[in-house]
Amino acid sequence: MRLISKTYFLVAILIFAAGINLVLLYQGNNVQHYESFSIIKIGDIKVGSESISGLVISVAGGSDEDKEKLDQKIFEVEKIIQTIKNSGTINGQQIEKIPSELSSDYNNLSTSWDNYKVSVITAEKISIFDPEATKAMNYLLQKNNELILIANKLTNEIENLDRDYSRHKEIANDLLECAKVIGQQTLLISIGEDINSQDELKEKKLKFEIGIRKLLQISTLDLDVESVGEIHEELIQIPRENSKSLQEIDPLWESMQSKITILEERTLLSPEFNSAKNKMNSDKEILYQDIDKVLKKWSDITSDKNSDEQIIIQVILIVDIVIFFIVLIIIRQSLSPLDKITQAISKVKEGVYGEIQYSGKDEVGQLADSFNTMSHTIKEKEDEGKKNELAKDEFLAMITHELKTPLVPIQGYSDILLSEHLGKLTDKQRERISIIKSSSETLLSIISDLLDAQKLELGQLRITKKITSIKESISKAIESIKLEAEKNNIEIILKGEDIQIEHDSDRIGQVISNLIKNSIIAIKPNEGKIEINIENNPSDVTISIKDNGTGIPKEKQVGLFKKFYQVDATLTRERGGSGLGLAICKGIIENHLGEIWVDSEINQGATFSFKIPKNQSNQNKTPL
Repeated sequence: MRLISKTYFLVAILIFAAGINLVLLYQGNNVQHYESFSIIKIGDIKVGSESISGLVISVAGGSDEDKEKLDQKIFEVEKIIQTIKNSGTINGQQIEKIPSELSSDYNNLSTSWDNYKVSVITAEKISIFDPEATKAMNYLLQKNNELILIANKLTNEIENLDRDYSRHKEIANDLLECAKVIGQQTLLISIGEDINSQDELKEKKLKFEIGIRKLLQISTLDLDVESVGEIHEELIQIPRENSKSLQEIDPLWESMQSKITILEERTLLSPEFNSAKNKMNSDKEILYQDIDKVLKKWSDITSDKNSDEQIIIQVILIVDIVIFFIVLIIIRQSLSPLDKITQAISKVKEGVYGEIQYSGKDEVGQLADSFNTMSHTIKEKEDEGKKNELAKDEFLAMITHELKTPLVPIQGYSDILLSEHLGKLTDKQRERISIIKSSSETLLSIISDLLDAQKLELGQLRITKKITSIKESISKAIESIKLEAEKNNIEIILKGEDIQIEHDSDRIGQVISNLIKNSIIAIKPNEGKIEINIENNPSDVTISIKDNGTGIPKEKQVGLFKKFYQVDATLTRERGGSGLGLAICKGIIENHLGEIWVDSEINQGATFSFKIPKNQSNQNKTPL
């Protein structure tokens, strides 16, 4: 079977198995969803019943608006109870019929609801407040401000009396505080926050009565003064001109005291409403118990059913997993040769060629045969290319060496002739011989560059490293080219400290010379400056050669250190150059385990920098 056909068949099996699983899961989830929503709705009966209790109190308090809300809530709860009995929908959601094994518990719940509903209707028709207690509370709220004002006036009237009336002043201040507390507690009772308010009201009423009697010289022996932290005592009479407020407060307090007594003895809520409310709460608790029973039993039934469904789903999942692994194994067996091809391709990138053993006749087999043919062809071509490259390098090295040999006597005889050891020269002869010498030197420089480049390519360039002064090596290179710089009126500046570092002085000097020559070419005569800076870093020494020449465009900097690469061929033809100088610089620096780079902007000069590690013995690479 072809690989593509086999793959389609196995994928079809997986899709079929997944389709069956989705159908079963969808059906199970729907049933489970409907039952879960039904159970939630039974819980909503509990929530609705609690809301009904709150609305009953509001309706009994006289809220006509909450009467409509109460009727709506009762309707909603009854609808839930009926829908659960017969099944149906609520707010667009399907409600499952209660299981038959819960019929008895459902009937108990329905009966409890009917009883609770009767209690609710009874309680809402009874007035929530006791008329007499309400009347007393309203009276106290009206008169309390007057009581506080008169008590405050009393404290002001006796404030300027002498120290014999110090105790009178304390009692007057206590009366003012008691009046304020009485008002506060009465207000709390009026808004329903009456926890401990009646006891507090009773205590302050007794304390106020004791204080009034003491100021009026009335006996307190019939009062329980010790219960409020007071004692029986007799005080001197307050002068008449300072007791006007005292005379006013006494009748007012008498009228308020009887109303306070009513609030002490009776609650604000009417006894009839309290009785109906207690009955309603009792029926509500019974309803809650029946709801909890139904919820628990239905949840248990659903849990058992879900457990059975989970077992079925798990069995189906196991079957799916088995099918998946079977398909995976078959596909893996069919595609395993691709892994071999991938590994073989990775080896090809490393220059290792081999054959893939695969006997199949499908698409993978065809791919393996094609790869084997391609691998064999590439190997043959690469071997042939290596032979040609090696022959070319050897030929170029030989030719370069042979070209260099005759140049030595040409230069030697040129020097002899120019020194006039063989006779006097005319000006024209001297000019022609100088051209011969200059041309031979240029040719020798180009041949030397070619030879060095080939030695670097073949790994034959000799590097002799010694720990010497890097500044001295640079200074020697500057001296060798100083004449050419002065001829163009270019200033060369060397900065930096003298550092002892392991390096080949001649080769580093060759790098410096090449970089300075490049700068001289790029600088306009009579306005140039070249700065050479030595920077001492913790792990290396960095040397930079900066000029104020024409600069190098960004797009030209990419291949700058490649062999025969020239930024401006016109400038090279005018001033000479082989295009090998920077490639040789890069090779020498890399053989020192360092790196070289350039920073330049057009018309802003160029800075060539390279760094040499201080501890080259720890590096993995071994220089030639």
